[in-house]
Amino acid sequence: MVAAAAPAAAQVVLTREQGKNGKLRKVLEGRGIACLELPMVETTAGPDRDRLPQILAERAAEFDWVCITSPEAASVFLEGWNAAGRPAVRLAVVGEGTGKVFEAAAADGVPQPQFVPSVANAEHFGPELPFVEGGSKRVLYPASNKASTELQRALQSGLEKRGFEVLRLNTYDTVPVTRLDAAALEAAKQAAVVTVGSPSAIKAWVQIVGEEATQGMSIACIGSTSARAAEKLGLQCIKYPDAPGVDTWAAVVEDCLRERQLLPTSA
Repeated sequence: MVAAAAPAAAQVVLTREQGKNGKLRKVLEGRGIACLELPMVETTAGPDRDRLPQILAERAAEFDWVCITSPEAASVFLEGWNAAGRPAVRLAVVGEGTGKVFEAAAADGVPQPQFVPSVANAEHFGPELPFVEGGSKRVLYPASNKASTELQRALQSGLEKRGFEVLRLNTYDTVPVTRLDAAALEAAKQAAVVTVGSPSAIKAWVQIVGEEATQGMSIACIGSTSARAAEKLGLQCIKYPDAPGVDTWAAVVEDCLRERQLLPTSA
């Protein structure tokens, strides 16, 4: 069971997977904003998870790039990379948060990203990924099993339109949590802002909390992909930063609270 000690008057609900809300929570609580952590999703193994180390061990040299589009994908990739004997790879990551998974393990000889797009989204990742001189134009893309995820679909399509051959492996899945603490859930429904770090999280939130309760809240998304998912669900009061990151995400949360007159305009 995912249990959380509910503050008496939480202003903001943090919905990322267990263990992934700490950085945003630290920033917000450091600014006096009461938070409640209530993960809406959890990760499970995808159908291609066992294939990843085999392909890396046998074919790593075939790929110009390995493209990683989320911290979870990065963690799963590193498991497979270690199991494959740590072959040489060239990494491209979608943004700072994903890159930090590799940076945190740099001292252990983990490969570091060699490409990050100018903006952390598929619209920039696909068009900006450079060709490797004399390369194969092949890309390995370990991703989520959510085939309809906008970022993943747009990235794969964008690369293929440019002439890259993409081998996508569905190495993990993101699913709604199956058990929640009832008291924490009721407290979450009273919050002013819900933070959303992925399309899966907002879909799970609406499924569990309900559309009526959600319409009364502000939706603070980590980036444009999550925001578009919220829009497709018919939600209102959606905000997201131009450049995804913990600090910019926290700023969006503060903007939401100011709009609701829960923070002074000069804060």
